[in-house]
This record gives sequence, structure tokens and C-alpha cells, in this order.
Amino acid sequence: MSAKKLYTYLIVIFSVLSSYSQEKFTLSGIVSDTKNNETLIGVNIFIPELKIGTTTNEYGFYSIAVPKGAYEVQISYVGYQSIQQNITLNQNTKTNFSLSESGQELQEVVITDNRNKINIKSPEMSVNRLSIAAIKKMPVVLGEVDVLKSILLLPGVTNAGEGASGFNVRGGGADQNLILLDEATIFNSSHVFGFFSVFNPDAVKDLKLYKGGIPARYGGRVSSVLDIYQKDGSSKDFHMNGGIGLISSRLLAEGPIVKDKGSFLIGGRASYAHLFLKFSEEDKNNSAYFYDLNTKLSYKLNDNNSLYLSGYFGRDVFSLNKSFTNIYGNSTLNLRWNHLYSSKLFSNLSLIYSDYYYGLDLDFVGFKWDSGIKNYNIKYDFKHYISDKFKLNYGLSGIYYEFNPGTIKPTGADSGINPDQLDKKYAFEPSVYLDAESQISKKITLSYGLRYSLFYRLGASTVNYYDNNQAVVFDSDMEIYEKGTPISTQYFKKNKVIQSYNNLEPRFAVSYQLNDDQALKASYNRMAQYLQLISNTSSPTPLDVWMPSDTYIKPQIADQGAIGYFRNIKNGAYSLEVETYYKEIQNRLDYIDGADLIANNAVEQVILNGHMRAYGLEIMVKKNEGKFNGWVSYTLSKSEQQTPGRTPEETGINNGEWYSSAYDKAHNLAVTSAYNLNEKWSFGANFALQSGQPVTYPNGQYEYLGITVPSYGLRNENRLPAYHHLDISATLTPRKNKDRNWKAEWVFSIYNLYNRMNAASINFRQNVDTGANEAVRLSIFGIVPAVSYNFKF
Repeated sequence: MSAKKLYTYLIVIFSVLSSYSQEKFTLSGIVSDTKNNETLIGVNIFIPELKIGTTTNEYGFYSIAVPKGAYEVQISYVGYQSIQQNITLNQNTKTNFSLSESGQELQEVVITDNRNKINIKSPEMSVNRLSIAAIKKMPVVLGEVDVLKSILLLPGVTNAGEGASGFNVRGGGADQNLILLDEATIFNSSHVFGFFSVFNPDAVKDLKLYKGGIPARYGGRVSSVLDIYQKDGSSKDFHMNGGIGLISSRLLAEGPIVKDKGSFLIGGRASYAHLFLKFSEEDKNNSAYFYDLNTKLSYKLNDNNSLYLSGYFGRDVFSLNKSFTNIYGNSTLNLRWNHLYSSKLFSNLSLIYSDYYYGLDLDFVGFKWDSGIKNYNIKYDFKHYISDKFKLNYGLSGIYYEFNPGTIKPTGADSGINPDQLDKKYAFEPSVYLDAESQISKKITLSYGLRYSLFYRLGASTVNYYDNNQAVVFDSDMEIYEKGTPISTQYFKKNKVIQSYNNLEPRFAVSYQLNDDQALKASYNRMAQYLQLISNTSSPTPLDVWMPSDTYIKPQIADQGAIGYFRNIKNGAYSLEVETYYKEIQNRLDYIDGADLIANNAVEQVILNGHMRAYGLEIMVKKNEGKFNGWVSYTLSKSEQQTPGRTPEETGINNGEWYSSAYDKAHNLAVTSAYNLNEKWSFGANFALQSGQPVTYPNGQYEYLGITVPSYGLRNENRLPAYHHLDISATLTPRKNKDRNWKAEWVFSIYNLYNRMNAASINFRQNVDTGANEAVRLSIFGIVPAVSYNFKF
């Protein structure tokens, strides 16, 4: 080879290496609302010349590595005016951006919005976001804005029927959902036995539902994650907003503690429908109401450090003639420290307390019942922006649990009730995780991670031991399961390890970009759930008891895979999402016939570890722009459960065959729409149609001692009638809002417009005249008109 050719090759090689090692600098900062300094989540930061971009994290922080040079940076967010700014990068640069609302709407514009066009490049899938502004315009029962009811309009999400608490995701149980409010766990998400959610919409800043492809930073549940963040509060000016409805009212205040550095937020809700009972002589001693309080303090110490203290307190009170009183609710507290180690490394340290309390006072029999679950959580999370094509999330956490299955206390000297304490239980759940996102090529982006979780069931507690380690025995002659009898017991001292588990939980997602508007995506995740909800109802109730995994109650392990096709149409004016999924769950609890779960100190004697599987197809079409917008979602799915015999001689639950789970809804159609007629009037409508909930009806009856007794066949082989309803709303915003500080609106709504009497349940009773069993249908709501008045100043 000649010296000239060698020189030419060296020049080419050097040029290629130089292009890869081109000097880069980091552009980072915070994006906030101009009006109140509220940090914004999910804001798009894009550099058109390089065709690269990023989004702000949960605390409004962004970071992106960019080659040296001068660029135009575009910052955009739904509901806010987009801005462009020219920036010259010759060193690491910290630049904060402020966005102004694009309209003068009363509703707080929420930062993530399901009307955004799909992010084709991101491997994120099976995730839905909802705007609080959109949620507030949705017609709901009794005119009360409800975060949880709104997510039932998303594909793959259902509930157990009208007036039922919780929600079901992709055929999973309500107890399999991790619900977080400012990172604190909410164990019961409903007020008034499921009619309303515990989330005050005025205090909510961001809402995100993960149905699959769940990042490794989340753990502890096997079905979904609902991650909700509260607003920080305005650090510029004092504001108040609220609303007055038919059965409850709300008020929220926010303002600066130190101008542009510190802020406070406090919001409360209370219902007062029970006050009308006082006018009835028959009901004057009865009550049913709820109240809750949201608080938050935020303080910016300097450019690299911020502190947050947030809390929630809620209670429901239900009383009948002062002889039966039920009080239950959640309490949470979270102290957070945001620290910026460098322009590429962001951290968040959280100290979290969560408590769910259930109390029952039965004065007519002379005893009081207290139960609940508490946890103490410390977690440290890091977001490492290594380059524009490679990002790392990693962290660790430790959760300590206290379970109180029940404390019985006599309330009168002559009650005849002896004090009793069911065994309290304790557990510790540490974990560590690592998540990475990397852009492999212009078309392929990967997200992959691993979570390693451990679980220690701790003393002090007494453990029962059984013959063949079986707490449930099978009577082969009668072919039924019965309670086992302990052959010995052992007492474990405080913090002594009774049982331990550990699991590796891999996560993976990939996006293959077909072109600028279309992508194929796939994901897989394994999740472990160490807490079990002891309940034989399809909908959570306040009395449900949480239990830790132990020798007999195994942790649930879920494996879920999904693939999907995503497309933006007409530059994002329309979008299409199609996903199919398959999910398997090991160690799903099943209950023997006649299981007694209340005040049972040996619940292992009435439960068995079974299997669960769910699969389905989800389709969502959205119209994102124009005066008329909304979406149509449809889900075709199947959810089944199986508990086979442990030995060849055992028949298992339901003869060991797969049967429909209580959450199985073959068809789920939801249509939601909004129409802005003008600045004064806007309208909304929702339509929901679901297959009936699986139930078990009697298939015959027999006589015993003169009493007609029903007999039952296989589990859940029947169904309630199909569930459907149409709701409409109209919002009146006076034009004079523009010219005054006090802004107001009237929201008129009709729930169940055509008066569909949906069956909440169908029970069977003996007819007094004929002696035969007859079906009795219970419907909670017919047509329900409502009006509410919202204000802001």
C-alpha cells in the first residue's frame, strides 16, 4: 500500500471517529407554569435540527446531551402555548423554561393528556394518561368528579358493577393494582363503599395508568400501577378554587410561603347529604358521609435541592341509629428531597408513611372492632441521563409492614364480650432495581430492566403446623375441602424471620418505528406481589383484610407479554392503538366452599393457592384536535381461574377446571366525547357497555327439616345482565369570566340518560307463599340529574 493511500485511509478513519466522538454538552433544567411556578410533567423538549428530544420527569426536570453548536429548542405541551428559544452550547448549560396556558379555561390544565399524539419512538406501551381538565367535564353520578370512574372508559379497565369500589385491569383483581398518591400506597381507593374515589380532582397534578410494560421501579402488585401526583401549589400568588355540588363540596387554597421559592397547598372535601336525613324522624339518627384533606409544602433550597412534604387524610363514617358505627379511611405522609448531583444525574429520596384503618362499633352487642395495615417506606431513586440515546433509572427501597387483622374490645361492663386480639403480623420488603432505555438505531428503541425483591415474614406471631404441611384437607368420600387441624404450633419472637422469599423481576419493551407515524411495540414484565387481600367478594369492601405471604400463603407471580400497533393519522389529528396481551399469575388465592374469613386467626385453613390467566385484544381510536374530540375503546378479553387438586385423588375447586374469574368481562365498549360549541358552552357524553359480571346461581333446591335449601353448580357459570348506560353533560362558562378575577362555571349532567336499571346483584330468597326460591334484582341508580358550581379566584 502506498503512503498516499495509507494517508487517505487514516484521514477517513479519523473523520469517522471524530463524528462519533464529537464534543457534546448537556442542556438541562426545569419546566414550569409561568403563572404559579408549578413544575410540569411530560413536557416535550425537541431540537428539530438534530431530530432528538426528551420529556420532563415527575418533578419537571429534563436533561439532554447535544453536540456543541447553536440550536433552536422547541418546548411544547398540551394546553400550553409552545415556545421556541435559540441556545448556543459550548459548555454544560442549565436553562429553565416557563410555559403559559393557551386558554382561559377554569379547569387546571394538566400536563399529561391522553389527547397527545402517540410517541412513536418510545418503547412505552400499555400506558394511559388522562387530563384532569377532561375528567372534570365528564358526566358522573350525582355530579361528583371522579378520577377512578374516568379510567373505566379506557381499554382493558372495568369494575365489578355500579356502586362497586376499585377497578380491574386486564382481568386482574382490584387488590392487584398498586395505587400511589405522591408515592404513598393507597389501600382503599373509594369513599362511601365505592360510590366516589378518594382523589380530590382539584389537588391532582398528573395521572398515569400502567397496564403492562411496567418499569422496574414499580413493584408489589401484579396487575397494574396507578401513579398519581399532587400539585405543588403556587409560589407566586395566592389562589383558591372549589366547587359546590348536590351532596358534597370542595375547597382548595394555594400560595407562596416565600415568593418564588416556597409554596403551600391545602384542599378539603366533605359530603353533607346525611344532613337531609335529620329532617326525617325515621332517619334522623342515621349518617353516611365522608371527608378528606390534601396538603403539600414545597421549598426550593437552591438550584440543586428542593424539599416536599405532602399528606393525605380521609375518613368515611356510616352510622345506623348510633348502635352501628363504621369508620374507615387512609392516611399518608411523604417527605421528599430532590437533589441534582450534576446536569445528568437527578435523585429523589423519599420517607413515606401509609396507614389504612377500619373501625366498627357495634353498640347493640357491646364490642368495638379495629383493624388495618400500616407501612413505612424509604426509597432512593436516581435518573441518569448518560446521553441523548441512553438513560438509566436505578434505586432501592425498603418497606416495613404492620398488619392488624382485628382487635376486639368490649364497650360496656355488661357486654359479655372478652377482649381479643387476632395475631398481629409484620413483614419487611426490600428491593433494588435498574432500568435502561437506549436507542439502538433510528428505528429501534429498547427499554429493559431488572428488579430484585425480597420479602421477610416476621414475628412476633404464632405459626400453626399441619400434617403433610396442608392447612386444608380433602375429604375424598364427600369430595369437599375442610379445615385442617394443627398438629403443633411455634411462637416466633419480635422480628424473627418466619418465612422468606426472593424474586427476580425482569422487564423488557421495544419499539420498531415503521415510519414517522407508525410503530410496532412489544413488552414483557414479571411482577411479584407479597401482600394478599383476604376477601371473597368481587369488589373490595372496607372490611377486607390484607395479609402477608407466609408458609401457606405464597406470593403471587405474574408474567405478562403484549404486542401492539400504534399509528398517528393526519399528523396526530387522529391516533390508533391496537394491543393484544397474555397474562399468567401463579398462587392466586382461592377459597373453599363456606370459607369464613372474618375474625379468622387461622385463615390458611380456608384458602388454597391457585392459578389465573387473562388474555385479550384492546383497540382505541382517538380524535385529538378540533372542537369535537374524544375516543372509542373496545376490549375483547377472557379472565379465568383454576385451582386443581394437589394430589391425583383431589378434585380441586370447581372440579379442577378453569372457570371465569369474578373480573371476566368478554366485551367492554366505551365511547367518550367532548364538544366545545363556543367560549360559553361545552358538552360531553359517555357511553359504556360491558358484559355482565360472572356469578353463581342456584341450579336446584331440596328440602331439609322443612326448609327449602338452594343447591349450586359450578362456580361463575352464570352472568348478570349486560351493563350499559349513557351520560351527558353541559358546561356553562360565563363570558364575563375574562374580565374579573373570580371565574366560575356551571356543570349540568344527567347520569344514565335512558334510565337503564343495571343489576348490581341478583340474590335468591324463599318465596313465602310458594316456598320456592326466587331471584331478586338489586339496582342502585336509575336516571340521576345533577348540577354543580365551580369557582376559582
